Amino acid sequence: MNILINKASNPADMQKCFDIRLKVFVHGQNVPLEEEIDDNDAVSDHYLLHVANAPAGTARVRIIDDYAKIERVAVLEEHQGKGLGKELLLRILTDLKQKNAVKKAKLSSQVYAIPFYEKLGFLVCSEVYMDANIPHKDMVLNVL
Repeated sequence: MNILINKASNPADMQKCFDIRLKVFVHGQNVPLEEEIDDNDAVSDHYLLHVANAPAGTARVRIIDDYAKIERVAVLEEHQGKGLGKELLLRILTDLKQKNAVKKAKLSSQVYAIPFYEKLGFLVCSEVYMDANIPHKDMVLNVL
């Protein structure tokens, strides 16, 4: 499988990231558009995953104080279950370690996805709460 993961560096790449998020979250999980696309997009690094030169996944990362907030992790349905989400997260975590700018990575996981993040070393650090009418828990990972 030919996989390429890069930071979105131009408007066309950003649109591909948004298109994936719209398919996965807005259309697939009924997240309201006004909650999915927000002001944090402008202050985040966006990652774009391609499979065989076609967009297949995305995530964004914001640096807040001494931690990185990983958000909007999405893989198109036809590419799920192939380890692509893991590859995307490993790339993000490698970048964070190389930058040496943060001590921790945090994310808000949908409850069903917690085992996925636990396999990458993330630990649950909150009770269940609702976000966009979907149950979530916060998770954290020591990066350094």
